[in-house]
Order: sequence, then structure tokens, then C-alpha cells
Amino acid sequence: MAATEQEQFYALLGNLLSPDNAVRKQAEETYETIPGPSKITYLLQAIRNNATPEEARQMAAVLLRRLLSSAFEEVYPALSPEDQTSVKSELLLFIQLEMQSTMRKKICDIVAELARNLIDEDGNNQWPEVLKFLFDSVSSQNVGLREAALHIFWNFPGIFGNQQQHYLEVIKRMLVQCMQDQEHPSIKTLSARAAAAFVLANELNAPLLKHFADLLPGILQALNDSCYQNDDSVLKSLVEIADSVPKYLRPHLEATLQLTLKLCADASLSNMQRQLALEVIVALSETAAAMLRRHTNIIAQAIPQMLAMMVDLEEDEDWANADELADDDFDSNAVAGESALDRMACGLGGKLVLPMIKEHIMQMLQNPDWKYRHAGLMALSAIGEGCHQQMEGILNEIVNFVLLFLQDPHPRVRYAACNAVGQMATDFAPGFQKKFHEKVIGALLQTMEDQGSQRVQAHAAAALINFTEDCPKSLLIPYLDNLVKHLHSIMVIKLQELIQKGTKLVLEQVVTSIASVADTVEEKFVPYYDLFMPSLKHIVENAVQKELRLLRGKTIECISLIGLAVGKEKFMQDASDVMQLLLKTQTDFSDLEDDDPQISYMISAWARMCKILGKEFQQYLPVVMGPLMKTASIKPEVALLDTQDMENMSDDDGWEFVSIGDQQSFGIKTAGLEEKATACQMLVCYAKELKEGFVEYTEQVVKLMVPLLKFYFHDDILLTNSTHFVGVGCCLSLIMARVRVAAAESMPLLLECARVRGPEYLTQMWHFMCDALIKAIGTEPESDVLSEIMHSFAKCIEVMGDGCLNNEHFEELGGILKEKLEEHFKNQELRQVKRQDEDYDEQVEESLQDEDDSDVYILTKVSDILHSIFSSYKEKVLPWFERLLPLIVNLICPHRPWADRQWGLCIFDDVVEHCSPASFKYAEYFLRPMLESVCDSSPEVRQAAAYGVGVIAQFGGDSYRPVCPEALPLLVRVIQSPDAKAKENVNATENCISAIGKIMKFKPDCINVEEVLPHWLSWLPLHEDKEEAVHTFNYLCDLLESNNPIVLGPNNSNLPRILGIIADGEIHEAIKHEDPCTKRLANVVRQVQTSRGLWTECISQLNADQQAAIQELLNSA
Repeated sequence: MAATEQEQFYALLGNLLSPDNAVRKQAEETYETIPGPSKITYLLQAIRNNATPEEARQMAAVLLRRLLSSAFEEVYPALSPEDQTSVKSELLLFIQLEMQSTMRKKICDIVAELARNLIDEDGNNQWPEVLKFLFDSVSSQNVGLREAALHIFWNFPGIFGNQQQHYLEVIKRMLVQCMQDQEHPSIKTLSARAAAAFVLANELNAPLLKHFADLLPGILQALNDSCYQNDDSVLKSLVEIADSVPKYLRPHLEATLQLTLKLCADASLSNMQRQLALEVIVALSETAAAMLRRHTNIIAQAIPQMLAMMVDLEEDEDWANADELADDDFDSNAVAGESALDRMACGLGGKLVLPMIKEHIMQMLQNPDWKYRHAGLMALSAIGEGCHQQMEGILNEIVNFVLLFLQDPHPRVRYAACNAVGQMATDFAPGFQKKFHEKVIGALLQTMEDQGSQRVQAHAAAALINFTEDCPKSLLIPYLDNLVKHLHSIMVIKLQELIQKGTKLVLEQVVTSIASVADTVEEKFVPYYDLFMPSLKHIVENAVQKELRLLRGKTIECISLIGLAVGKEKFMQDASDVMQLLLKTQTDFSDLEDDDPQISYMISAWARMCKILGKEFQQYLPVVMGPLMKTASIKPEVALLDTQDMENMSDDDGWEFVSIGDQQSFGIKTAGLEEKATACQMLVCYAKELKEGFVEYTEQVVKLMVPLLKFYFHDDILLTNSTHFVGVGCCLSLIMARVRVAAAESMPLLLECARVRGPEYLTQMWHFMCDALIKAIGTEPESDVLSEIMHSFAKCIEVMGDGCLNNEHFEELGGILKEKLEEHFKNQELRQVKRQDEDYDEQVEESLQDEDDSDVYILTKVSDILHSIFSSYKEKVLPWFERLLPLIVNLICPHRPWADRQWGLCIFDDVVEHCSPASFKYAEYFLRPMLESVCDSSPEVRQAAAYGVGVIAQFGGDSYRPVCPEALPLLVRVIQSPDAKAKENVNATENCISAIGKIMKFKPDCINVEEVLPHWLSWLPLHEDKEEAVHTFNYLCDLLESNNPIVLGPNNSNLPRILGIIADGEIHEAIKHEDPCTKRLANVVRQVQTSRGLWTECISQLNADQQAAIQELLNSA
């Protein structure tokens, strides 16, 4: 290699380190053009050359590691075998010769990265020399080499590949020896970190974890020593273990907890170290709650520690009237303590936490120091979610006490009281609103008048928003006059202050309070509309400065919510002005910065305008859709980084990181993601509201939405490492899930929109989405999102109908549904195993029940998909269904949980309804369980079985005839049981009544209709199950129209009773007015009217409500 080339490369390295952005950018571009193998040569030479400036050598080492990490397959195999050998031996030699410890570590990182890539698929390490180097170095007298060996092992604990089991004792001995090195703290610390990394890398290997359990005391000793040397690396490793492998800590849990508690309480340590120590306990409350609950003494000591952290507040004279809300300082002890308390209450449950914390909070609230009162109130806010059940019982006492602090002399305590009220209004809704509306609304309105502190006023308004959002409309209406009067007078004052002083904080919240009230009371806001609208329009027109962007956005939101509340008729007087204001903002949209808060408010406001204006909104689509599509198309920046790179970037604005093991982190830039999710939801709204009016945009929207079904952090990462994402932006996961849900929801709606373009266009669109939807059902990791995707897929099949799935689709879908059902059974078995665990307790049972509910919900969606396929394909699909048959039969076995039996029966109900008479060949599997389930102890199972008997009568064909006489007494037994009409039983009972009606209508020769009919009439009307109500009323009309003597009774004596049944059906809205059955019922009534005497007699036997209902029926049909 020419010396000049290497010199040019040294110059390039210098430029890569340049503080000048332009120089650095140019250097980066030049570096990217160098071929991979040449990069390796140049970088090794730079590392080798001690004359190179230290900074440039380190840069070369970092670049080489990155190159091997990100492009190994492109660069390393391109080297000749001789060069590959040379690279490996040189790197090991560099470590031995390097005198500078930072540089040595960086070379170790390169070695670890190369070793990671040289383990083949079978686990063979293709670099045996590196293992020999590790063994030689770790027992060397040279401390630097021992450090190097441990550093490499820490960086890549999987370095032994498939030889790990063989070397297990050696690895253990090596780590134990190093942890006992009293002379060299660095060796002790590194070996503890390496041991922790090894445990984490083998988190699923229970025997290994057990074998390595006796390393934990050494790790804890090293952790304690390193913390007092201002090194928190071992402490961070312990946090990771608590997060991912909590059971490893069990044999020494008491010692682990005592140590972390001691560190947390030690004020001589840094805030970060104390918070990390607390994080170990908090993480365990989430990942191993049952195990931690046994150590009540530790929890009882940890809670006061969190509360003490929450008291660690700064005095700030400017706080009360600051006009900008400073972001929470997440590094502060106060925020960390509050967050820890919230998570611990949720993790351990209120049964344990509330009794331990209650007295502490009460004492804090009586402390003369404002910081304690503030912390007590914030603690009360923090535990509401986790202690929900236990606090409900004493809510009256808590609320009365908290409201007193709205009058506290210190503004920050008043603020904390507002916070507690707002949090309780959310956590305990709507019971909180029902019980305390009188006290709370008055107290908050009074606090909003607090002229001493803008921050308190604004927070009182925020609490009022929380209160009204979840407040039943009927409760809020009596306060409406008073609310409006207060909100209007504050708005006027604050508008003047905005003009005179430029302050806006309170006005921002008041505008949202007005919106929230309007949103809750809906049309009752009409009388106040003219009071607010001129001022709100004025704000949107004039608040154009950058610092008023949030106010303007919130005002746009307020106007659109008021418009939606009062309805089109009232809003139309301003609709044109408002649209012009929005359009003006929209045309300036391209000038808005990406993080402009107006964007998401605008996007949502347009969607509300669409709901208000309906079809008339179509004319605005050309203006709206461009920016909306741009926002919905935002692609977040993502990066896969080594942990060291991440540390360099962590201060960079807007990046969130998550460790995915093996010293790698995944980063995502969050800017614009929230707006993207909102924009996707708004596209769904347009498709839903405008239907065929949206057809022009269906193609571009479908092209956007289909890829978003797999909008994860990263295709490979979320699926394989979803457990590691718990802590990262939980909120980030939620935003990304919202995008995937919107994508799924849009699919059937877009098909409906596209229908007007004809079958060919529709089929093309369906082909574009079908594969992606099926694959998403197979791969979606979040059950909440999965259920939406499955629901949308079922809807799409209903829209497209027979022929929409080809053989490949059926093959793939069958495999996926089979997987889901097998997973369902496996999860139930795993839950049974957890019930045998030594840490099992009632809180564990609660979380297992939640898991079970989530599993059952997915089962309902499997049923939805099968329903849509059966209803579209009929008996043609039965051969395909047979691969699932054993699993569905398993669902209805008598020993299975009731939800399994319910949904298994529902699936067989569909088979009978849509695939008869061919369905009879499966009768041997489901008929006996179905009949036995008619009288099941679970009402849900009874309902599914009774519905099944009804469809057998209606669709089953002759083969099923013997079922009807056998089912009849069973159905009657359910109907005549004493609690048949109790709320939980009524749906099952009504399905039994409907099933008997169907037997009489469709299989009359199988039973004695004349005997059954009078009983059946006495059980009418049905009003809970609307579908079955239509069936029964239609059959009743059949009987009446054919003048059935049993129904009419001698001399029409049953007619008053019949009219009563029809009236009660109308009162309970059992039948929609557009249903043809309504017309038939009205005709029956009119028939009676023709005989004046009979009519008078019938009407006289009805009460006032029934008479009004009959009149309503006649008017509507």
C-alpha cells in the first residue's frame, strides 16, 4: 500500500474528528466511498502506528468495530484467507502490545465483534485462537491482559459457542478467581460485569443459572465496592438481571435487596447511583412481583426511601408564574421517586402497598414544610392506579382531605392537590364523578380563580379537563351554567393578559377545558355557542407568533369539538369562516416545522370537520390530503448501534434507545411519530365517513397503509426481542401499535370506498392487501393489535365474498389459525404450571386471569375469521376446515374452561348455519356436547348451545330431525328456571326461546306445536338479543297473518296480550324501524284498528308507555 494513500487516510481520520460540520460531513462521504477490504487495511495500519495521534487511533478502532458490526458479510469474506488470518493474529497481538488502557479496550471490542461474527450457524467458533488467548490472558500476571480477557468475555459472553457446556467449570472458576482479586478493583468489577453478562446471555438455561447462583454474592460485593469508587457499571448489570432474569436472584434475594436498599439510602452516592439501586427493587416488583411480595420488610423500607426522594425539591421563586411548562427533569430524585412508587404500586398491588404507605402520606400532609405536603399529594396521585381497588373503599376520606390542600398557602402544594384530583378523576372514573361532582367542580372552579399563581390556575383547568372527559353527560348538565360562566370570565381575563403581557399558559388550558365540557354535554352546549365562538375564531386569526403555536393548535381543536358537539345546523353559520381559517393554516402547512404542535391538532380538526359536514367535506380533500399523507408517511430514523456508540448519542435530541443484548442497542428517533399515528387514524376516519366520496384516494392510502401493518421498531428486532422493549418508550410501543391498528382498520373501509370502481379495481386492491394481512396475523406480537388485524381481515372477507382467497392463502391462513389455537392451549398449560409455582398468590392469579382474558379475545377473533369464511364459501370450505377440526373439538371438551366451550360451540354453530346439510358429517363431534351444554352452568355456554339448536332447526336439514324433540325439554328447563331473566342469564334464556320458535317454524312435525305455542307466547317479547328478537317477531307475524287460532285465542281474546308484546318490543327497541319486520307488526296493529270495538278493548288494557309505543310504531312504518 502506498504511503501517500495511508497518509491521506490519516488526514481523513483527522477530518472525521473535526468540530466543523461541513469538514466532517465531507470526510464521512469520502470514507463511505472506500471499498470495505481497503478500509480494514487502512484502519488496522492506523491502530498499529503508535505515532498516530491517540484520538485518531481510537477513532480508527471505533470505525473498524462498526464496520465488522454493520457490514461483516460484505467486507470480511472479501479478504483472502491469508489476510483473514493476519487480521485475527494482529488484533490479538495489538492487545498484548498496547500500553494505553482506553485504546486496549477499544481493540478488545473489535476482537469481540469479530468473534461474534465468526460463530457459525451450528455454534462452531471458527477462531479457536481467541479462546486460547482468553485462557492464557485471564491467568496472566499482567493486569492489562486479565482486564482484556474479561472485557472480551463481557462484550461477547457467547464466545464459546457450542463448546460452552464443555468449558462451563473453567468459565465459572475463572470468574470466581477474578472476583476474589482484592488487589485490583478493576478486575473485580470487570469479572462481576462479565458474570452478569453471562447470566443474561443464558437467561433461558435454568440448570446453568442454578449452577452459577453462587457467583451472586461475589457480584454483590463487587457492586458495593465499585459504587463507592464512582462506578455504576455493575449496578447497571444488576438492574438488567432484575429486568430479564429475576429468578437468578432468588437464592440470595434478601442480600440483594438489603444491599440495594442501603445504596439507595446513602446520600453520599450520586443521585443516579441511588436511583439505579432503587430501580433493582422496582424492576423486581414488575418482573417477579410474587417473589418480592414475600419480603415485606424490604418493601416497607423501600417505600419511605421513595417518599424521601420525592421531597428532594428545589426552591424556585419564579415557579408560580412561569409561563412555559418546563419538561420534567427525569434525572431528579423527585421524579424518579414518584415514578418508582407508581410502578411498584402497579407491580405489587394495593393490598400490600396501601397499608404500608397510608400512614407515611398522612404524616407528610401534616408537615409544616411544603416539600413534604407536595410529596404526599404527588404520592397519592402515583399510587391510584396500582391501589385502585383498596383506595375505592376510602375514597371519600381521601377526596375530602385532598380538597383542603387546594387552599394551601404554598402554590406548589395547591398544584399537587390539583394533580391528585385530576389523577383520581381518571383512575376512578366514572365512579369518582358520580360521587364527588358537587365538591370537585366547585373546588376546581374556585382554584381556577387563583390569581396568585398561573401554574396553579392552569393545573386546576387541567384537572377539570380530566374530570369532564369521563363525566356522564347527565351529571354535568346541572353545572353547565356555572361552568360556562366561570370559563368564559377566565377566558376573557386571560385574553386581555395575553394581549398586555404575552402570557398564555392558563389560556391554553382554559380553551381545552371549554372543548372538554362541550364534548361531554354535546347538543346542550348550543345556547353557549355564540358566547365563545367569536373569541375562539379571533385567537386562531391572530395568534400567529411562534410562541403561540400551542395555543392556536388547542383553539383549533376547541372550535372543531364545539362544532361536533352542537351539530351541523348550529355550526353552519361559522363553518365557512372556520374552514377558511383552517385552509389558510393548511396552505402555510409546508412552512411549519416538523415538531410544530399545530400539525396534530390540525389533522384531528379536519377529521372532525369531516364528521360535521359529511359529504360536503369532499370538496376540501384536495387541500387536506397532501399534508395528511405527508405526515402519515413520516419514516422514523432508526439505528442499530453498539452500546458505546449509543452512549455518544444519548444526549442527541429525540432518540430513544433499548438494549437488545450482546452489547447492542436499537435507537429510534421519536419526532413526528405521534403525529404519524394521528394522521393514520384520521385517514381511517375519512374512509369511514366519506365512503365512495373517498375513492380518488383509496389507491395511495392503501399503498401507504399495507406496509404499516409491520410498523415495528425494526422488522427483525421486535419479533425476536419483544421482551426487551418493556421499558422503552412503553409509550413509543403504544404509538407504533396505534399505527398498525389504524392500518388494519383502514383495510375493509378502503374496500368499501373502492366498491364504486367496479369488481376488477376492487379485486386488485384486495390482492394488494390480502397477503400482508395474513402475514400480519402470523407475526403480530401485541395481542391488542393482533385482535384488530384479525377483525379487519374477517371484515374484508365479508366485503369480498366467495373466491377472494386462493389455495396459497388458505394454506397459509390454515397454518396460522392452527398455530393460534395450539398457542391458546399451550398458554393455558403454562398458566397451570405458574399456579404450582412457589411464589403463586392471589395477585399472580389476577395477572393470570388477565392473560387468560387476552387469550380468549384472540380466540373470539379466530371464530370471527372462520365465521366470515363459512358465510362466504359455504360447504366448499369444509375440506380445508378439517385440518383445524381436532383443535375445535378439543375446545368443546367438558373439562375445558367455559370460554373455550362457548367459542368452540360458536364455530360449530357457524358450520351448521352455513354448511348444511354437509355439516352433518361432523355431528358425531359436536352434537352430544351441544345438547349437554344447553343446561350448562355458564350462561355464555348455554347461549351458544341454544343458538346452535336454533340453527340446526332452521338450516340443518332432515338428518338433524331427531335433535329437535331431544332439545325441547332442555330448552324449556332453562327458560323456566327461577333466575332465567336475571341480567347474566337473560341472553341465554332468550336464545332458548328463539330456538323453540325456530323448531316450531322450521321443523313443526318434530314436536307438538299446539302444545308448545301457548307457552312460547307467554315468554315473549325478547328485547336483549336483538337478532333473535327479529326472528321471534317475524314468526309471530307469520302466525298472526295466517290467523293461527292458538295465537289469536277464542274470539281474538289473546290480541290485547299480543299488542302488549309488540308495544314492549318497541319500548325496548328490540327491532330497528328500518327492518321489514317493523312494517309487518304495524300492519298487524292496523288490522286490529279496523275493528273499533276490538281496538278500544286492546288499547284499554295497555299502560300509557305501551300506548305511546304503539303510536310510535305506526308513525314510523
